[in-house]
Amino acid sequence: MIALVRGELAKLLATRLPVATLLVALGCGLGFTALLALAGPGNSTPPLPGIESAEGVGLVVGMGGLLLFVPALIGTIAVTGEYRHRTIGTTFLTVPRRGRVLVAKLLVFGGLGLAYGVVAGVGTAGALVASAAVRGVTLGVPAGALAVMLGQLAVAAAVYAVLGVAIGALARHQLLAVGIVLGYFYFLEHVLLLIPGVNVIHPFLPGGATAALTDFTFLSDAIGEQLPIAMPVAIPPAVGALVLLGYAAIAAAIAVAVPLRRDVR
Repeated sequence: MIALVRGELAKLLATRLPVATLLVALGCGLGFTALLALAGPGNSTPPLPGIESAEGVGLVVGMGGLLLFVPALIGTIAVTGEYRHRTIGTTFLTVPRRGRVLVAKLLVFGGLGLAYGVVAGVGTAGALVASAAVRGVTLGVPAGALAVMLGQLAVAAAVYAVLGVAIGALARHQLLAVGIVLGYFYFLEHVLLLIPGVNVIHPFLPGGATAALTDFTFLSDAIGEQLPIAMPVAIPPAVGALVLLGYAAIAAAIAVAVPLRRDVR
C-alpha cells in the first residue's frame, strides 16, 4: 500500500494540480475573506456583526464553507481525468487489485484536500488579521479559538475531497461528475432546505453537517427570517463532525467497491 500511495503521489506531483490547488486555496482564503472583512459585515443590509465580535468572525470564517465545493471538484476531476484520458486501464493493469488503487487515491487526495484546507485557513487568518489592522479594530476571538475554527474547515475540506473521489469513481464521466457536485452543493441541498418537513434532514446532509461543525447557521437563519418556514434545529458540532466522517467512510467504500464491478473502457 505504501508503494501505491507513493505511486499516486508521484503521478499527482507530475501534474500542475497540487500547485493550482494551493493557489486556489490561498485565493479563496485570502481574497474571499479579505473582501468580506474589509467590506465590513456591518455595512451590509441588514447590518451583520463585525469582525470585532466573535459572531462576526464566525460569520466570515463560516462563509468559507461555501467554497468547499473546490476540494470536492479536485477529487472528482482527479478520478474522472483517468477515465477521460484512458489511463485508468493502464493503472489497473499495473495494479490489478483495483480496490487498493482507489484506497491509495483516497489517501492522496484526502491529503490534498487537507492541504487545501490548511492553506485556505492560513490565508483566512492572514486576511482577518490584516483587515482588523486596516479597520483599527481587535478581532473578536483569540488566536486559539480562530485556529480551532479554521482547523474544522480544513478537516471538512479533506472530507469533501474524499467525497469528490467517490463521485468521480461512481460517475466516471467528467462533465457528469462535475455537474453532480455543483448541482448537489449549490442547488439540491438549498432546495431541500426550503421544503417544510423535508428540511429536517438538512443537518444530516454534508452541507448541513459542515454548517454544524463550523457553527455557521447564517443561511438557515436568513431564510427563516424571510420566509414562513420552520428551519431545522442544528445538530451539535461534534455530531456534525461524526456525520461528515460517516460520509467520508461511505464515500470511500463506494469509491473502492464500484470500480471492482465494472469493465474499464
